[in-house]
Amino acid sequence: MVLALDVLTTAAILFIVTAGLMVIFGVMKIVNFAHGALLTMGAYASFVVTQLKLDPWVGLPLALVVGVAVGMLVEQVIVRPLYKRPLDAILATWGLGIVIGQLIVMAFGREVQFVETPLKGAISVAGIEYSAYRLLLVPIAAGLCLLLTALLSGTRFGVKTRAVIMNEDLARGLGIHSGRIRFITFSLGAALGSLAGALMTPLSSVEPNMGLAYLINAFMLVMVAGYSMVSLLATCLVFGACQVLVSTFVSPVLGGLTIAVLAAFTLRIRPQGFSHG
Repeated sequence: MVLALDVLTTAAILFIVTAGLMVIFGVMKIVNFAHGALLTMGAYASFVVTQLKLDPWVGLPLALVVGVAVGMLVEQVIVRPLYKRPLDAILATWGLGIVIGQLIVMAFGREVQFVETPLKGAISVAGIEYSAYRLLLVPIAAGLCLLLTALLSGTRFGVKTRAVIMNEDLARGLGIHSGRIRFITFSLGAALGSLAGALMTPLSSVEPNMGLAYLINAFMLVMVAGYSMVSLLATCLVFGACQVLVSTFVSPVLGGLTIAVLAAFTLRIRPQGFSHG
């Protein structure tokens, strides 16, 4: 039972961390390598809330605001001129991630910090005590998946977004403002990245490079999942299960490498990932 709960909560964590990266990649075909830095910023937003002795839940909306603000600025100043040069955009966002990391070190130092958990204690599941906060992440991930799927599939914004994905020139000819779609999408992806950082902080310590480990797994999952949120959730479930099993029965060190190895193997067999028939 503990193993099943570990698999569920690990998959939820992977999805929450990866959703923002997926939103940006799905629409813009750009892998935002500043995603790890955005996660770290969200984590430090939670840390500031803890330092100010505010309710820990305040960290979540604060992280969203920080993510949106930074996303809007980055899209206009750095990413927008590089849409036609995706490789340059990847390098630019990687560089931006390093710059943000250094700014965080200047502001908060390199010390490992800890954040207060908004939901303390354990819940009894089938007679087993399990972390209440970890369990809370499961409905959060499911809700996030439903919301993003509904946004990208069932709204006017979603229809316009899909038009831009399929054929940007034609979409522009139909009067769709592709620049605005990209601007909103990048800001949304950045906000989700920052929110993920705030949601992760009760489970891990806060330090300037914490986003890097998450970024590598998120990048691998996005490459495998393709463009669909449901496909991403399924990929997180499968890969998360493998990671938990390897960590539990083999070794935690190998468990940390599981997702990268599985992703490389999957892409070798199916170079287009899962969401392409």
